[in-house]
Amino acid sequence: MALAVGEGAKAEGAEVRLRRARDIVGRDVMVKVPGWVENAGRMDAEYPAPTPEDAEWADAVVFGTPTRFGNAAAELKAYIDSLGGLWFQGKLNGKVGSAFTSTSTPHGGNESTIISLYNPLAHLGFIIVPIGYVDPAVFKAGTPYGASHVSGQNSSPPTEDELTVARVQGKRVAQVAEKLKAGH
Repeated sequence: MALAVGEGAKAEGAEVRLRRARDIVGRDVMVKVPGWVENAGRMDAEYPAPTPEDAEWADAVVFGTPTRFGNAAAELKAYIDSLGGLWFQGKLNGKVGSAFTSTSTPHGGNESTIISLYNPLAHLGFIIVPIGYVDPAVFKAGTPYGASHVSGQNSSPPTEDELTVARVQGKRVAQVAEKLKAGH
């Protein structure tokens, strides 16, 4: 999903940095879930950890998270909490913020997770940009709040319709960020 959001933004000329928040649970917990340790290691090797400097650099930030009991994962929340220094300095004011998610079950909290990320985005000073119904693809997959995916119990990959919605979100975020930047 993150790759598709990035593709949509790049198609609008945006420079994109993909980052992955690091797991904060212990290895003893991770080994109880098949594939967690291996997937985390692979993704950590491919994507750097996010830093406050990444948020300061960006004109827009799109947070992606698995849904955890209808809310954002603790790992993403920990990163968001690290942005307090930038918040205090006002360095995130006026940047574009958006969110997307995935869960393993239908009605597993996709919309509530995305909306829950609007709260810290607002507190940090971001201008929240949902997808809305700007593209017919949103009627097939996703939500007007942000792209979403239901992986099922077998961790199925996103469908082409879901990836299209993620690309639309990346495109919309990049367009709004560019318009805001041009207006300054």
